[in-house]
Amino acid sequence: MLKLLVPCMVVNTLYDIKLTELKQRGIRGIAFDLDNTIIPWNSSKICPEVLLWLNHLAAQGFKLCLVSNNGKERVRKIAAQCGAPFVAWALKPSRSGFRQAAQAMGLSPDTVAVVGDQLFTDILGGNRLGMITIWVKPLTTKEFVGTKITRELEKLAVHLLKATGRL
Repeated sequence: MLKLLVPCMVVNTLYDIKLTELKQRGIRGIAFDLDNTIIPWNSSKICPEVLLWLNHLAAQGFKLCLVSNNGKERVRKIAAQCGAPFVAWALKPSRSGFRQAAQAMGLSPDTVAVVGDQLFTDILGGNRLGMITIWVKPLTTKEFVGTKITRELEKLAVHLLKATGRL
């Protein structure tokens, strides 16, 4: 179980993702989590810098998709800002939301990377489907109360992963 929590890459910010390395690994699409990954928790707008970076990804040939456990209306409004398809009510870490994201981009799961801030949703879900997983530090400490509880378990998992040399 612990190995499914190990991300393929760990970065501080979205801007630290090595696009050349992703291309070399055959990645053609990126599925992004929303809250605390590309926007602060409970926000409805993508900041101009992130939007510019997402446009840069598209210009580099990457397909994009937003994958969120949030409701359809909120996710649709945010996805419209960057012109990306989306999967709402993804039920992460279920594989189905990530499969839907790959299908929305017209790609097979093995050519998609998942970027997210949570080990127990984004990284676990992407790893369960054999995707490249990229763990990014959360944008803010403001979070849904359920996420705050999960973060405590995440701290324990990180401690165990570091102790076993997997992280």
